[in-house]
Amino acid sequence: MILNSLQGLPAFLTYFVASVGLCVLFLLAYTAITPNKEFDLVFKEHNHTATVAVGMSLLGFSLPLASAVYNSANILDCVVWGVVALICQLVAYFLAYISHPNLGESIRNNVLSAGLWVGFISLAAGLLSAASMTY
Repeated sequence: MILNSLQGLPAFLTYFVASVGLCVLFLLAYTAITPNKEFDLVFKEHNHTATVAVGMSLLGFSLPLASAVYNSANILDCVVWGVVALICQLVAYFLAYISHPNLGESIRNNVLSAGLWVGFISLAAGLLSAASMTY
């Protein structure tokens, strides 16, 4: 009985490791395009606004990634759609950035509304991306 349940373990591990890798790739790409050193703001300066922005952006990326895992035909298909989700999130950040002229400075100064702005745009983009990945 247990052995039957564990037959899917290799597929689970493959998709889970690929998903974690894509999340790491997303965080590296996201922090590379932002004007701040986000990890320093989060871990050294304990900046709540940066934490909200990065965390909600990661969640915004994870939603379509989960959809890609669920809907993909194979691991390559999943990774391709994960990269599409990553690009959508970077575009979402760009849209948040151009619509808020002082976004980077506001996040550095711990202005919570700026972090929420980025976060909610990321979540909206993630939900729309996830819904668009269903077939």
